[in-house]
Amino acid sequence: MWLVTGATGHVGNVLTRKLLERGEKVRAMILPGECRESISGLEVEAVEGNVLDLDSVFKSMRGVKGIFHLAGVISIMPGANPLVRKVNVEGTKNILRAAAESGIKKLVYTSSIHAIRRVEEGVIDENIPYDMNNPYGAYDRSKAEATLEVLRAADSGLEAVVACPTGVIGPFDFRGSMMGALIHDAAIAKPTLYVDGAYDFVDVRDVGEGLIAAAEHGKRGESYILSGQKISVRYLLETVREITGRNFFQMKIPFNLAKFAAAFTPAYYQMANATPRFTPYSLEVLQSNSNISHAKATSELGYSPRLLYESLRDTVRWFLERRK
Repeated sequence: MWLVTGATGHVGNVLTRKLLERGEKVRAMILPGECRESISGLEVEAVEGNVLDLDSVFKSMRGVKGIFHLAGVISIMPGANPLVRKVNVEGTKNILRAAAESGIKKLVYTSSIHAIRRVEEGVIDENIPYDMNNPYGAYDRSKAEATLEVLRAADSGLEAVVACPTGVIGPFDFRGSMMGALIHDAAIAKPTLYVDGAYDFVDVRDVGEGLIAAAEHGKRGESYILSGQKISVRYLLETVREITGRNFFQMKIPFNLAKFAAAFTPAYYQMANATPRFTPYSLEVLQSNSNISHAKATSELGYSPRLLYESLRDTVRWFLERRK
């Protein structure tokens, strides 16, 4: 049996589906009161727990052969966020401690491409170090710090490997990620604002397969980038329009104007308990170097991401089917 933390998230529920398709048994750690829609109907053993509660972490590991640790807090908002670090770092430390003391045979930690140090040019690969002093956001720093904890545990003998996905898109996006919301709005022909920029996006199903491959073939203490294809936001929107055959109003916002607005909108969205599309962080990502290589994962894990046209087509179909 595999334990999956963060099983109700986008990557988590797809990974769970992939494991079940392979005939594996899955125990899903779920926060008390958390919505279970994304894994509803799946034959999983659901247990309530919290990575910050060490007792529940130990209980969740009883009888499992390995762990996929995905539970975490994502934030693109500026400023310090104590909860982000607490869950992402301290929660990971609890997972590592319990795994070591429980004799877990394999642990796969889902980190992030944003945990890796930003480089302005050249190819981004696993030779670039993790950066826990990253100035761009609390999330990036927390994922880097947590990743370094995982690697230290591997040095101490824990059979742990790290996977770093890029921008994840794809079907089964029950909670509506930021990019999922953009694709959804375009799919229903909703007027859409966008800025110039591009990034590397990867299909969530390929990430799920990559995580399983990391568990089966990954080497202890190694990291593997799970990237896909670099595309512009404009290309993404035009591809959705091509898939649906429906025109919709698109307006490109000048980058400097979006950057100016992003300095003020986070406060409003924090009060409204919503996530803005443009923040200093999200704009920085779209302008950053996104020449990202998955050569190591391909060579050592057999990782082979699909074309993003297929990802966008299936994502659009999934969102439209959900609306019926």
